Amino acid sequence: MWESESESVSGRDYGNGVLNNTKHGVKTDGFEQKGQSWYVATDIPSDLLVQIGDVSFHLHKYPLLSRSGKMNRIIYETRDEELSRIALNDLPGGWEAFELAAKFCYGIAVDLTATNISGLRCAAEYLEMTEDLEEGNLIFKTEAFLSYVVLSSWRDSILVLKSCERLSPWAENLQIVRRCSESIAWKACANPKGIKWQYTGRLPASVSSPKWNEMKDSSPSRNQQLVPPDWWFEDVSILRIDHFVRVITAIKVKGMRHELIGAVLMHYATKWIPGLIKEGSGSLDDCSNSSTSNGSSSSSWKGGLHMIVSGSREEVPTIQAKDQRMIIESLISIIPQQKDSVSCSFLLRLLRMANLLKVAPALVTELEKRVGMQFEQATLADLLIPSYNKSETLYDVDLVQRLLEHFLVQEQTESSSPSRSSFSDKHMHDANQRGANLNAKMRVAKLVDSYLTEVSRDRNLSLTKFQVLAEALPESARTCDDGLYRAIDSYLKAHPTLSEHERKRLCRVMDCQKLSIDACMHAAQNERLPLRVVVQVLFSEQVKISNAISSSSLKDAGESHYQPLVSNRKTLLEATPQSFQEGWTTAKKDINTLKFELDTVKAKYVQLQNDMENLQKQFDKITKPKQGSGWTAGWKKLSKLTKMTHLESQENSPHAPNAEPTRKTPRRWRNSIS
Repeated sequence: MWESESESVSGRDYGNGVLNNTKHGVKTDGFEQKGQSWYVATDIPSDLLVQIGDVSFHLHKYPLLSRSGKMNRIIYETRDEELSRIALNDLPGGWEAFELAAKFCYGIAVDLTATNISGLRCAAEYLEMTEDLEEGNLIFKTEAFLSYVVLSSWRDSILVLKSCERLSPWAENLQIVRRCSESIAWKACANPKGIKWQYTGRLPASVSSPKWNEMKDSSPSRNQQLVPPDWWFEDVSILRIDHFVRVITAIKVKGMRHELIGAVLMHYATKWIPGLIKEGSGSLDDCSNSSTSNGSSSSSWKGGLHMIVSGSREEVPTIQAKDQRMIIESLISIIPQQKDSVSCSFLLRLLRMANLLKVAPALVTELEKRVGMQFEQATLADLLIPSYNKSETLYDVDLVQRLLEHFLVQEQTESSSPSRSSFSDKHMHDANQRGANLNAKMRVAKLVDSYLTEVSRDRNLSLTKFQVLAEALPESARTCDDGLYRAIDSYLKAHPTLSEHERKRLCRVMDCQKLSIDACMHAAQNERLPLRVVVQVLFSEQVKISNAISSSSLKDAGESHYQPLVSNRKTLLEATPQSFQEGWTTAKKDINTLKFELDTVKAKYVQLQNDMENLQKQFDKITKPKQGSGWTAGWKKLSKLTKMTHLESQENSPHAPNAEPTRKTPRRWRNSIS
């Protein structure tokens, strides 16, 4: 993208990538390699052996001592003038970097590229090749190349940052990682319009990658058309996770749109964790091969960690699982806070992998909250997360319960959050917010019902978990309980040993008045439901049919009242074009079909009314109180007759006004019996 590239550095001085030091004490034609040993091509015998791992260098003391402070200190602090062997196993960059540093000490031209500059810079710092020993020493030369050549190039910055993976902590301490990350972030956020650009990422098959000589004279408008917004995704995805996090953090600071940041996170996760890819969206080979970019810089890097999901043929290696755990934890920590930065499907797949790899609980909780923010976008396939914590159930029902709780808390927070707008705008915003929240709850209710239908087939699923999940949503979230009835029926099929009390408890989560006519017809014939629920369903269906008949009668009355208007409307239709008349004919056919269906419903209503009367008669027979015995009835009649006779005798006998009152007769024993 930016002009300077490391492939075109030959034939220059330090700025052109060639280091040439003419001040050397040993004339040589170069270095020669024999097996694992390097020799200086000169007639002077070597007096110093430097060992780096399995590779040895047969050199001379004077060229090294004149330019390396560390070599000076090692040789003179030992006070052994005959010291001829030094081991530098901890030198950053390995023997490759030391070879270039030794050549520089001997005055041999060194070709600097983006692939060797970071190792050579760290080796120069390790060997203490400063300006105090010689002007224009290796630290100065490599630092100038980094600042003026590498950081001005997009591709060189990527390659140098990639090469710093094996140079920790030297590359961090020397600020190479920070400077490359900021350079990449600046170029990723820059407007590509009018810039001569070239990148290493793969384009779609329909768009070929622009070549340098072709882009040189092209117009800015053409450049703008050829540059996709995600042109930098593939390049930054080859970086190790810690360096990738540094780049994304720098991009966030510079104000990149959160949608693009979320997209690059999904791209990186799909590349390094192939277990996140949905079935049919790509193979593991495609993911590993996509890590290679055009150019020799990354041809040897094969990228991609092969994720083994449950049910695979092999076990996840411990080291590989550790690397993937670190990737997931890092990605969770840098997901943008905005709601729609990443898709809910990606978050749920990331959550599945986090549970499988035992990610830190705090990060898992944070990820669950992010899923709850956009839970209405989830699908049933993404929610079917296996239970990895040795639970009895096949799917992690507790996880879905927590996600639903986070969703409800988020909805409550959004509805109660204050608004700074004006009074009218605030009311309009509140109305829109309530409508959006209700629609989201309705979508979540359908999703939960589908999930309950799927997990209800698990015989280890307890009734309590089913009931708690079904009752978690408010009643307003469901306008129709057909999905909930389907889940209850599926649970009853999978658990035939439930008691009558448990079946009644299960059916309490369903509102029979919210069932459709088809669901009521099915429930009325469902032998798995309790008898009380069946009666409730029949009653609710009767009420619905009565309401339908009442509305139909009102409609017929309205049609008869407005009959002249209808005739006038027909007259108007006759004067309309043929297309409108055909539409009216189709509408009349639909009306006739609806009338026929209404007649069918009326007939079913009459039949159900007869069945209801028969059931009522049987119920009355069962609940009718039993009659008393014959002796009890006889005693009652006799007592009543005796009382009547006594009263008549009192009325017939004459009494004086001042006569004494009659004596009260004692109470008879038979009255107590009756």
